[in-house]
Amino acid sequence: KMAGSSAPWIGSAYLFLQSTCKTIVLPSLYESSQKKPSVFKALKLALADSTGSVNGVDILKVHCSHPHLIVQLKFCKQENCRRFLQSYREGALQESLQNHLQLSLAMTAVPLEMELKAGSEHLDNMLKDEDRCLECIFREKPDRLRDEEIAELEKHLKSLIVYQSISNNMAVNDCASLSSPSLPYPSQGSSLSPPVTFTFQGQQFANRTLTSDDHQKFAKLVSKKWKQVGRSLQKSCRALRDPVIDNLALEYDREGLYEQAYQLLLRFIQSEGKKATIARLISALEENGLISLAEELLGLHSNEDCS
Repeated sequence: KMAGSSAPWIGSAYLFLQSTCKTIVLPSLYESSQKKPSVFKALKLALADSTGSVNGVDILKVHCSHPHLIVQLKFCKQENCRRFLQSYREGALQESLQNHLQLSLAMTAVPLEMELKAGSEHLDNMLKDEDRCLECIFREKPDRLRDEEIAELEKHLKSLIVYQSISNNMAVNDCASLSSPSLPYPSQGSSLSPPVTFTFQGQQFANRTLTSDDHQKFAKLVSKKWKQVGRSLQKSCRALRDPVIDNLALEYDREGLYEQAYQLLLRFIQSEGKKATIARLISALEENGLISLAEELLGLHSNEDCS
């Protein structure tokens, strides 16, 4: 081994998770043999969302320390760690994990509080100084190999999402030059701004990037037509070309229509970034006769109490 530059960049951090809802105790859920795979799956998917890659960050161990679930993370590339920190800082990781836990555990909502530590350093206090955070994480080398239980959970999960790591990630990476896939819901303004308004049923609406609320409503209401909507969106999004849509159908067949539709729109949001707008989704819905769903997303239906 010669110069230090040729050595791999490896660092470690601890992610502390706590539900703010008294009836949801994350350590208890993780300690339950039935719920553990679901909680683990949500963690893995959210971390994959945050780095833009299934292998962007490794889970070494999950500790149950009531009321916290503590996830020991290992990073093998600086750019993956940087993406993770960006996603964490902007709240995208939190939102993604809340969504995945909600889906995996079939709950109405799983509100979370998060904390990030590397050694004795509280990274939440220095998130604006990304280089300093990276330094702290790099200084902390993992003190253990991956836990045997984690290896088993990984194996189980891989059998469920084998297509994702092959086809879908390749397709998502095709659009990586358009926008970093690490932040599911873009927040800041874009240099290449989409149209400010669009017309639907003779009315003008403000165009905006899709929100997690749009995402969940779409998944809940689109039902069997999610594939057709995907094919309409694929005309302007290479990340949704045919093999990806077919693979999503296979991959999430057991989870059902909600999860299939949710994953479809997640691919669109991740690959298109700030250009994943409500106007493009409404246009795809119109094309497939889903006018009622379009109206729902635009708030044209009387508000029913669905919380």
